[in-house]
Amino acid sequence: MIIVTGGAGFIGSNLIHQLNAAGEREILLVDNFAPAATLSGPKFLNLHGAKFMDYMDKHEFRAALKAGEFESVKVRAILHQGACSNTLEDDGRYMMDNNFTYSKELLRFAVERLIPFVYASTAAVYGASLKFAPVAKNERPLNVYGYSKLVFDDFVRRLAPQFQSTVVGLRYFNVYGPREQHKGRMASVIHHFTKQLKESGTIRMFEGSGGYANGEQRRDFVFVDDLARMNRFFAGLLPESPKMPVKGIVNAGTGEARTFKAVADALMQVHGPGKIEYIPFPGDLKNRYQHFTEADTAGLREAGYAEPFTPLEEGVRRTFEVEPVS
Repeated sequence: MIIVTGGAGFIGSNLIHQLNAAGEREILLVDNFAPAATLSGPKFLNLHGAKFMDYMDKHEFRAALKAGEFESVKVRAILHQGACSNTLEDDGRYMMDNNFTYSKELLRFAVERLIPFVYASTAAVYGASLKFAPVAKNERPLNVYGYSKLVFDDFVRRLAPQFQSTVVGLRYFNVYGPREQHKGRMASVIHHFTKQLKESGTIRMFEGSGGYANGEQRRDFVFVDDLARMNRFFAGLLPESPKMPVKGIVNAGTGEARTFKAVADALMQVHGPGKIEYIPFPGDLKNRYQHFTEADTAGLREAGYAEPFTPLEEGVRRTFEVEPVS
């Protein structure tokens, strides 16, 4: 069995579809289908056509772990995508339970049974830093989401010398791709720009901010299929996966920052021409927004991941080859 938490979400659902394409069906999907104000649509639509052996609610799953109900279950890998990824969430108690305590519970279960454990961290741990190597001096989160992820990363780093099995944290940069329509405000700019372009023929992006001119803010945009493959690589689910345990935190980004204007241009190549309008920078994002991100991929490559990343223009095209379900 392969356990995928957050399996109905954006990255988790794409991961399950990719596992299915590789012939994997023995999958336990864990998620939380309770309504949430941050969601703009139901997550279950992401699972159209997906194949998995069982589903468990997140709370049911956590209780089952504590009760020892998985003691006799053979688990090949745990791909932990489940988290609250709302960068505007200020409930620190909820965020720490969901992103830190839950992750610790899974980590302990995995390392005690020598199960490869690959989990989602985030580039939000870098905050306003302009350097993105995964070392303490660069880690200055601007919100409790980034802080909750950093605390777990530090927990993993502190205990890593004791681990005898793979434990890898993937610091996701700006992920985009199909199956993110449910994410509301937290969806990628690729999703938001597309909606604007189709509805009004105009893409609206922030005026110059953080020292960047209009539309010149830069992010490391990474295609979700690349991240799904990276999860499988470190979890030992690919022929070229490492033969020895890998332990540590690596950046999951392309290493190449692209401007928001470049995103708009790529989308217009797919959807047709439109206009760009610059709007004032939102007040509620002040001091909690990353104007620039660019992954330092040295650690990722040293860990053995050699696959090239999907170029932005190709990733945007492939995003819209997947027919949305509505």
